[in-house]
Amino acid sequence: MTGFFTARRVSPQSRAFDLLLAGALTLFFGFLSLAQAGLAGVIGVALLVPLIWRRSHPELVFFGVSAIAVLQWLAAVELQAGNVGLLVALYTISVYGEVRYSRIALGVGGLGVLMATARYYANSDWRQQITMMVAFGAVVFGVWAFGERRRTRGLYVAQLEERAAQAERDRDREAALAVSNERTRIAREIHDVVAHGLSIMIVQADGGLYAADASPEQAKKALATIGDTGRASLTEMRKMLGLLKQDEANELDPNQPRPQPGVSSLPELIENVREAGLTVDYQVTGTPRDLPALLGLTAYRIVQEGLTNTLKHAGPGARTSVTLDFGHEMLTVVVTDDGRGGGVAPSNDPGHGLVGMRQRASISGGTVNAGPKAGGGYEVIAKLPYAGPVDQ
Repeated sequence: MTGFFTARRVSPQSRAFDLLLAGALTLFFGFLSLAQAGLAGVIGVALLVPLIWRRSHPELVFFGVSAIAVLQWLAAVELQAGNVGLLVALYTISVYGEVRYSRIALGVGGLGVLMATARYYANSDWRQQITMMVAFGAVVFGVWAFGERRRTRGLYVAQLEERAAQAERDRDREAALAVSNERTRIAREIHDVVAHGLSIMIVQADGGLYAADASPEQAKKALATIGDTGRASLTEMRKMLGLLKQDEANELDPNQPRPQPGVSSLPELIENVREAGLTVDYQVTGTPRDLPALLGLTAYRIVQEGLTNTLKHAGPGARTSVTLDFGHEMLTVVVTDDGRGGGVAPSNDPGHGLVGMRQRASISGGTVNAGPKAGGGYEVIAKLPYAGPVDQ
């Protein structure tokens, strides 16, 4: 929870956008207000300039602009173009402000509708007064509701991302724990084998040393035993060390309680995204085949990341298509949408975004191409060869 006077963290891009927005509105609507002489022009500009800080201080900006509007009402200054700043401030507090202040802002907006109707349409007949009251109220409530919907959607997407990230952290933690336990077991067995073999070799070496002068045959027998024991211990140790050099696919133990997902898990993932409100068309072409665990996991993660970014960037009402094409030599994964085309932004976290997709694909010897589509929307195409990476 943030305080009324607490400044939000705003990215440089968002701050620059707010500055441009406030500047554009002031230049356009402010000049129209300045065309009116005296206090009217000053009030028109004063309603727009505070929008520069609308995201860093949404509550202060809204209630500050509302106070200026009350001054306008008390001074009987007519409604003007600068009053659009009230709607922008209302939208901003409904998106970025605390929920309680957003509800209060809606009440303030409703009170403003009554005050504006009483002041500026006092001489109109009751039908026109009701018409204007309904019209003003619809605009105020519509702006607030649109902002509230965006806030809710943003919170829901953030919650989905956090759940997905937590699930992945849990899987990674369990996988790391399983690997650690397996390595501990192997280390214990190596210790047992090596310690046993070395103990025999030390005993035989000591015995052979004492028997070297008195009984050369016994010394030879001890040396032979040392050689046999050493070779046997070395063979056993090599076998166990080989278990530590398994590739990533073999380290995925299918008997773990929570196995890593693969292509077979995609229908469940897509169904979960559909329940979140995204329209997804899922198609499989070619002849499906069993994939290595690592390749299946890579395909799953690319689809998951593509759908997550569609939820974040494509906008409401976007439609998404997921296609798996089982070709002769590679699996092609295509995730497209018809949204705004914002797409996947590179992330500082190598496990997310376009950077994470490319890294996952490169481990399997594949590639990922992503970018806006002609005509709108965004497209991610991953090509994952069945043979895996080729050693140079």
